Amino acid sequence: MEKLYIGTNWKMHKSIKEGREYTQKLKEMARNKNERMQLFIIPPYTSLSILREEMDSSILLGAQNMHWEDEGPFTGEISPSMLKEIGIDLVELGHSERRQYYNENNVDLNKKVHAALDKEIIPLLCIGEKLEDKELGVSEESLSVQLKICLNNISTTQIKNVLIAYEPVWAIGAGGTEASTNYVHKMHDHIRKVLLEIFGDNGYDIPILFGGSVNRGNAIEYLTGQNVNGLFIGRSAWDLEKFEPILNDIEQFLQQK
Repeated sequence: MEKLYIGTNWKMHKSIKEGREYTQKLKEMARNKNERMQLFIIPPYTSLSILREEMDSSILLGAQNMHWEDEGPFTGEISPSMLKEIGIDLVELGHSERRQYYNENNVDLNKKVHAALDKEIIPLLCIGEKLEDKELGVSEESLSVQLKICLNNISTTQIKNVLIAYEPVWAIGAGGTEASTNYVHKMHDHIRKVLLEIFGDNGYDIPILFGGSVNRGNAIEYLTGQNVNGLFIGRSAWDLEKFEPILNDIEQFLQQK
């Protein structure tokens, strides 16, 4: 796979001023990076229009969520056409916090994936098993269900524009438990198997990113997996003094491949 996707979701962090400073510095870093490394950031809504003006093609700009309708009586929601007007490149869909706190479900996420693709916005679909799924030995079944519902009726021509982020719920956030390299590789291999089952050989075209307590100590080990095509990094990427060494390590990793 040509591209290695490396990005971060800021969640409810960073003011407009902080976001602009971060983006300007990251843009400088990106100019010296391997062309195969595709960076992306996903700021809060309030920063999107302003940061769009700061961006160039070296960094993709994403939104943290969206509704599937273009307009309507949905107070507090943002539509695909609104994001398209800003010039958003991708949209994160189905983060575990959205599922947990805002009752998002796979059927609605399928509508959002279709809506994003219709507007030529890349959907970054987040999937992941809960701790109880892991303890009961049904992690693979849980991931299969999420994939098959969320990607229902997506065509083989559209699927090349989809990103998958595998984020085990028990491994993300401040209290997350670091997932073993073997476990991550096993789950990514399973995700690829399901994608091939759904889309045939076109399933090879879908990048699968890993996110879950990623840091400098484990990032490269995760990337050694055949079906790990990028990293979705949390708090280790929010501070560029921590993020830059990770990017430098990935740069060296790409040079050795």
